[in-house]
Amino acid sequence: MLLVIDVGNTNTVLGIFSGEELISDWRLSTVKDRTIDEYGILTRNLISLAGIDASRVDAIAISSVVPTLNATLEEMSKIYFQIEPLFVEPGVKTGMPILYENPHDVGADRITNSVAAFTLYGGPAIVIDFGTATTFDVINEKGEYLGGVIAAGPQIAAEALFERTARLPRTSIKKPPKVIGKNTVHSIQSGIYHGYIVLVEGIVKEIREELGTQARVIATGGLSGTFSRDIKCIDDFNPHLTLLGLRIIYEKNRKS
Repeated sequence: MLLVIDVGNTNTVLGIFSGEELISDWRLSTVKDRTIDEYGILTRNLISLAGIDASRVDAIAISSVVPTLNATLEEMSKIYFQIEPLFVEPGVKTGMPILYENPHDVGADRITNSVAAFTLYGGPAIVIDFGTATTFDVINEKGEYLGGVIAAGPQIAAEALFERTARLPRTSIKKPPKVIGKNTVHSIQSGIYHGYIVLVEGIVKEIREELGTQARVIATGGLSGTFSRDIKCIDDFNPHLTLLGLRIIYEKNRKS
């Protein structure tokens, strides 16, 4: 079995694959000062609580945008699973040419998402990841990574309003009853929710015009379910895209 770990700035997502089937997955808060033992015990307990024998895990693949956790997760893999993990990093085979000015600047999660999107849906494609940042990644019809767009995520916007103003409250990210808010909370939610819909649809429109084609749009990330119903340009919603990408990249490297 393959254990995959996607470490984001806000959340860490884990999954277990049996062959090509994702049989269980979990979403945790990313805690940068967790110890090797804490990660090891937590991971093995989650696997066991899902009714899976942790000793059946024979491979681990990791995508991380939090470099300070990489050594911790590597040691956790060695100590608790006796496995040398595969990290998505320079030198790992992805099968996707990266046409960025400096390919090393592209986050591991963005590469992993792009590999999964092209493998599952073909190209051209636009992957929108609703996470701490809202990222747009563009893949052409030849399976080349062209680049993308990075915007502050909805949660960052909500926290900035709370922290930088004297009277505005902290609010959850959700669709308010109406666009015109009748109280402060609904007004903030409207600005963030409807503002991000316009942002996403506007950026997708500009990308498609620049490409000269109606690229397929795939949405993923922790907040994608919140927005996917009302963003008309989204063709596919795949909350497990990064985990699927980790499996695909692992297979490419196992066979090499």
